[in-house]
Amino acid sequence: MGPVIAGFDGTSSGEDAVTLARACARVLDAALVVTTVHPAPAPISSARVDAEWVADRHYEAEKVLDAARKLLDGGERVEYRVVASSSAAHGLHDLADSLDASVIVVGSSQRGDGPRLFAGSTANRLLAGSRTPVAIAPPGLRNADPTGKNRFGVAYIDTADGHAALALAAEFAARAGASLTLYSVLVDEAKAVLPVIGRDGEHAFAESARDSFQQALDEAVARLPAGIAATGRVLTGDVIELLADIEDVDVLFCGSRGYGPARRILLGGVSSRLVRQARSPVIVVPRSA
Repeated sequence: MGPVIAGFDGTSSGEDAVTLARACARVLDAALVVTTVHPAPAPISSARVDAEWVADRHYEAEKVLDAARKLLDGGERVEYRVVASSSAAHGLHDLADSLDASVIVVGSSQRGDGPRLFAGSTANRLLAGSRTPVAIAPPGLRNADPTGKNRFGVAYIDTADGHAALALAAEFAARAGASLTLYSVLVDEAKAVLPVIGRDGEHAFAESARDSFQQALDEAVARLPAGIAATGRVLTGDVIELLADIEDVDVLFCGSRGYGPARRILLGGVSSRLVRQARSPVIVVPRSA
């Protein structure tokens, strides 16, 4: 597996990212690359590039990385990198492409009450077009009990995006010896169909949709490699509220949406809202083709 890249900026959010990245690297048996991005001079400018300013930015970035070194107690493959770029997201993008990284991990901003995700500017830009899966760590993850139960979840629908998310989740589950739960969400009957068809018609429609969802889940579970303990669950209600409030998984995987640049993340309505409201870490997976 390619390395796991953690974007670290010296803040508590960066510490959350390092915590999640370290866990991902251990599961995947991959190297961990902790990265700090500092501003680079404009490639085209009438002003003279001040070499002293560039050296100072690099020096400050190295000081930030020193804080990351104190967080990690060794015993694993860790590399520390300073990258100069026009933005943190662009620097992490380029590094991930050059290293063929498995996952890019960043922290989230704290908004509102409770440890929910709220993608900040770096995360938003990463999610706008990364070819690498992007993981977002919730606030406070650095203080969580490190002895997780390795329970992985997938927001699953029978599309190319859903298949890509499931494939990566299955890779994690197989390597960690963890359980895997696939979730599909069925909208409430009252919101799914027009009331003019009558209560019986609404109920029949909902039952048919539930059966279809469950069949897709069962078929997806059946295609998984042997040895992965997996189940499929159909939930009913608001898709964002239900997925965001799932508490019995350590990490939730989801796809992006099924159009846009090939092999890149392009968030749709569900994924874009999920990375702002979920309680658990979320890994957004670009479609495979």
